[in-house]
Amino acid sequence: MAGRADSTVLAGARVVLPTGTVEDGRVTVEGTRIAGDGAANAPVVDLSGHWIVPGFVDMHNHGGGGASFTSGTVDEVLTGVRTHREHGTTTLVASTVTGEMDFLAERAGILSELVEQGDLAGIHFEGPFISPCRKGAHSEALLRHPDPAEVRKLMDAARGTAKMFTLATELPGGIDSVRLLAEHGVIAAIGHTDATYEQTVEAIDAGATVATHLYNAMPAIGHRAPGPIAALLEDERVTVELINDGTHLHPAALELAYHHAGADRVALITDAMDAAGFGDGRYQLGPLAVNVENGVARLVEGNSIAGSTLTLDTAFHRAVTIDRIPVEDVVRSISANPARLLGVDDRVGSLEPGKDADLVVLDADFRLKGVMRKGEWIVRPEAAAG
Repeated sequence: MAGRADSTVLAGARVVLPTGTVEDGRVTVEGTRIAGDGAANAPVVDLSGHWIVPGFVDMHNHGGGGASFTSGTVDEVLTGVRTHREHGTTTLVASTVTGEMDFLAERAGILSELVEQGDLAGIHFEGPFISPCRKGAHSEALLRHPDPAEVRKLMDAARGTAKMFTLATELPGGIDSVRLLAEHGVIAAIGHTDATYEQTVEAIDAGATVATHLYNAMPAIGHRAPGPIAALLEDERVTVELINDGTHLHPAALELAYHHAGADRVALITDAMDAAGFGDGRYQLGPLAVNVENGVARLVEGNSIAGSTLTLDTAFHRAVTIDRIPVEDVVRSISANPARLLGVDDRVGSLEPGKDADLVVLDADFRLKGVMRKGEWIVRPEAAAG
């Protein structure tokens, strides 16, 4: 039987599956999907000496390639999406930053169209419902309490594409907003918060399931006042986001999160802004000016860290080579876990028959060499040239 014209077999690599790593593995791609056994005579791409892992899933990302998801045109947003795809992120949620409510509703309408046509996996609203005590790179003048009616306004503007809201749940209306989100299947994430341990437990019990960039923009752990970090790490219902860029977290803090929460409760994110994949210079993050120097983004006024310039291939490489996290655990954190949280794990997040042919090829040193999305090479490995 002749092989299908659109069938390809990727062979010889270490393939990371949900059940573990397969040495000298094979991944068969038919059209846009991963297939079971390969068709006879299908072309074979020899990827010996490489790794094949699922495409990365970034659930917290503000832009890249010089483009902002918060303020860019449709073409600019797509430029940011393409930039991150070239670094292995085949599924991406667009995150906004604090702004006027009408502006955020307008942005939700624009971004929702890109979700509907398959370029984005959803929208994440980070702000304006956050604490002025932990505002980070958000305009304090535009912050507001998490009024459930206003949360609902943004949900409606997103036309069913809102995936997550970051809230300071200790503020008035916070717990009611968490309940509203949970009732509608939208992730309530605790972040940019000044909550106590007890207030954080209350929010988790109300339905909050994610910690927005754990450790950052929240009180540190105290031995008498453990604060939100301890509550978020200890509760099995919570997945913790981590920004593994070497700036936001000390390696010991990352190791602590993996050790205490376990790999099934960690989601590696970028929290990227415009400069990701683009370079140093002066940028805007919402209404605030940002200076990027040596790859670190900080507000011009106040010098607060302002997102990151991280891409997930770098986060993966750091996690394996510097932090010594097992490859299989990193794959869960960077693909399977965020896919499950976003409700798209029936299509992406693991290399299983029937799912989208979204995958990343890494060399023996865990450097990115190839990216495939829905069966098409975004970055073609040398072995697949031609």
